[in-house]
Amino acid sequence: MSVNRLVSGQAFPDVSVPLVGGGEMTLGKPKEGKDWQVVVVFRGKHCPICTRYLGEWNAALGKLAEIGVDFVAVTADTGARTQEQIAALDLGFPVGYDLSETDMARLGLYASQPRNEREGERPFSEPGLFVVNGDGVLLIADISNVPFARPAVSDMVNGLGFIKDPANDYPIRGTHVYAS
Repeated sequence: MSVNRLVSGQAFPDVSVPLVGGGEMTLGKPKEGKDWQVVVVFRGKHCPICTRYLGEWNAALGKLAEIGVDFVAVTADTGARTQEQIAALDLGFPVGYDLSETDMARLGLYASQPRNEREGERPFSEPGLFVVNGDGVLLIADISNVPFARPAVSDMVNGLGFIKDPANDYPIRGTHVYAS
């Protein structure tokens, strides 16, 4: 079995998904005058931890805007299930759906087979978080195979503020990957 691993400092893959509410978005392309983008991949409607995590990111949008960071979220779930999941959240960021198995693999994500109808009818992605700069370069990648192992939103926002500050001269980390 071959496993794809994204390497920081390299180009983020070109992945586009449909948006809840219509249209399409390309992941890793900052909008609204911001120069970086956080992309969070979430499991789907069946996951209350994902719903809570999206709400935490929504609460941090003001701080992200202050440091010039855009935010989007995406799931492999269907459009109808995604709309149901986020309907009560009043999110201030775009949410994409129908992330394909091919794109999950391109992003190096773990995937799980649904155990029952509640989890959906097709494989879904486990959590992932990526930070991409305006040049399309991957700066941060965090991949998990379980819903409860994700970076804390406050730690991410504080860390992004630190590494974006030119005075800190923070380099891209993790640019070397060892093959087994």
